[in-house]
Amino acid sequence: MTLFRPLTACCLLLLSTCALAAEPVLPQLKAYETEDSWRQPVPSFALADNSWYIGTQALSAVLVKTPQGAVLIDGGLPQAANMLLLRMHELGVQPGDLKLILNGHAHIDHAGPIAELKRATGARVVGNAETAVLLARGGSDDIHFGEGLAFSPVSVDRIVMDGEVVELGGVRFTAHFTPGHTPGSISWTWDDRRDAKTLRVAYVDSLSAPGYRLIDNPRYPHLVDDYRRTFATVRALPCDLLLTPHPDASGWAPAATAAPHANPMTCRDYADSAERKLDAELEQQREGQR
Repeated sequence: MTLFRPLTACCLLLLSTCALAAEPVLPQLKAYETEDSWRQPVPSFALADNSWYIGTQALSAVLVKTPQGAVLIDGGLPQAANMLLLRMHELGVQPGDLKLILNGHAHIDHAGPIAELKRATGARVVGNAETAVLLARGGSDDIHFGEGLAFSPVSVDRIVMDGEVVELGGVRFTAHFTPGHTPGSISWTWDDRRDAKTLRVAYVDSLSAPGYRLIDNPRYPHLVDDYRRTFATVRALPCDLLLTPHPDASGWAPAATAAPHANPMTCRDYADSAERKLDAELEQQREGQR
């Protein structure tokens, strides 16, 4: 029995009349609690002519509209599904208009609502082989977190390779494998327009290593090597506008303002900062072994 029922257009219209400032924080999960900012809805805002931020204050979800339908990149926590459908409706995207769901990595705070959204919209889920396995398991047996980040399982409809292009309505989304945070982490790039100029958008997956065992990890022996390769990949991405799964990681603070990107960061800066943090953590773990 599903705990989620797709919202009708009527319900969506009723919900959209509520004042955004009065929106409550999304509920906690019983098994996985987060900071309120991860669950705090914010008004959607335009990133470019066809790309929109529709996530919460601290978890990104990006909607790209094309002449042949829409594409969603990441979704946040499981309880965000109805909020995302409402945001899409406000932007003129009905459930059946969502054609593709792309994912950065298969953790509950980014892939959580994908199963519910797929059922509600019929969208096809796109990912690589590593991500497909973890999504199909609903996040269980995660290399670093075990069973603690479980979410509703979902099947991947299209498996992509590194450098493969996924196209919809003339918009080309290129998959860049950036393993480290998870073995299947993917960054996505596409071109949009802003101020009558081409804007190269890069949605770069998380580069952090939160509490990870970096040295002699039996589940991921070449973890640090993968991070090094990923940093080099990210530095070379086409990147006029950097987006990240946690917006604050790249200087964003989404809110009801006209200038949400107060501290813009380049892809190179993002990779350099992440590598410095990784080096510091490596040194700390080496010290702990002495």
